[in-house]
Amino acid sequence: MSFKSILQDMRGEFGSISRKGFEMRLPNGLRSRSQRVVQDSCFVPIDALKQSCWANMPLELLRDVLVRIEESESTWPPRKNVVACAGVCRSWRDIMKEIVKTPEISGKLTFPISLKQPGTRGTLIQCFIKRNRSNQTYLLYLSLNQALNDDGKFLLAARRCRRPTCTDYIISLNAEDVSKGSSTYIGKLRSNFLGTKFTIYDAQPPSAGARVTKSRSTKLVGMKQVSPRVPAGNFPVAHISYELNVLGSRGPRRMHCVMDAIPASAIEPDGVAPTQTEFLPGVSDSFPSIPFFRSKSSRMDSFHARPISTDKDDLLVLQNKAPRWHEQLQCWCLNFNGRVTVASVKNFQLVASLDSGVGGQEQDDVILQFGKVGKDVFTMDYKYPISAFQAFAICLSSFDTKIACE
Repeated sequence: MSFKSILQDMRGEFGSISRKGFEMRLPNGLRSRSQRVVQDSCFVPIDALKQSCWANMPLELLRDVLVRIEESESTWPPRKNVVACAGVCRSWRDIMKEIVKTPEISGKLTFPISLKQPGTRGTLIQCFIKRNRSNQTYLLYLSLNQALNDDGKFLLAARRCRRPTCTDYIISLNAEDVSKGSSTYIGKLRSNFLGTKFTIYDAQPPSAGARVTKSRSTKLVGMKQVSPRVPAGNFPVAHISYELNVLGSRGPRRMHCVMDAIPASAIEPDGVAPTQTEFLPGVSDSFPSIPFFRSKSSRMDSFHARPISTDKDDLLVLQNKAPRWHEQLQCWCLNFNGRVTVASVKNFQLVASLDSGVGGQEQDDVILQFGKVGKDVFTMDYKYPISAFQAFAICLSSFDTKIACE
């Protein structure tokens, strides 16, 4: 039996269950008197979902089937079958969460939590960003091919919100509802008045010991009021700064990123970066809901990382790779390996600072690169130890206007 037929069989079976609800254990002749029987406590209703043949499948056989599905569906869009299997029931979901490895090991982005986990250690995970000038939104996609002429796998969305003293970029898992009051809100990027300094906030702590920034529980965000019942945490995970260029000297932008949630040792061969394994429970337990909380959580077993160090010397620092001046082209150049085709002041490559590594060789290891390939299309490639969420937020800072840095 093919996997497609299995899904169709399950769809029909669970569809009939949803229509019937709870079925009484009654003889056929008494089905018409169900109303009277419901009022009588001598009959106990049974959950029809537990009678499904898929829920009663032996765990050894179920695990073997799910392992084969996960191995065969290695790329998107067929990989949506892996996500579909995780949504069948709780037992299927638990097994799938054990089978599917983190992007660091598998190099695959499968579940929404993968966007909060560090990328691969070897090659860069290739993504691209589409900008919509009319509504000030930015959509992040996973590249499915090298052409970039078709939409890839949607990952994240961001919307720019102008304030009198700052600019906010709200980041969400849902492109249709990009607001801080949404249940799919996962973080934000905030700039200062000049657009030279930025702070990346996560809606949940990136590791044990993360500190929360206090904020009002209710305020207007994109003409929507956040309810106190859906609190959004503000956990700073990175600080980005651009060097001032008020004298107007020629040269590319210079940026500095201090990763508050990643130790400097993470770039070493045996280094470890904080890895979130699941969204903490809060608003609801439905898959794949995104919970929120205002204070430090008492449940920290979901993070395999040591507490964040308060010493800034122990934090990972990223800086843009210095370009070289091309005499014939009369411009600054960087080697993007064909991933960037249009010259722009926004283009950059981030490497670990000399102070963050054991030697100077890390300067050539690009951790994040961002560049223009069309009028409103930009490539974004990242790797360990940063996540897709962190890389996307860093790239959003490049879109902001920086009069004092140009």
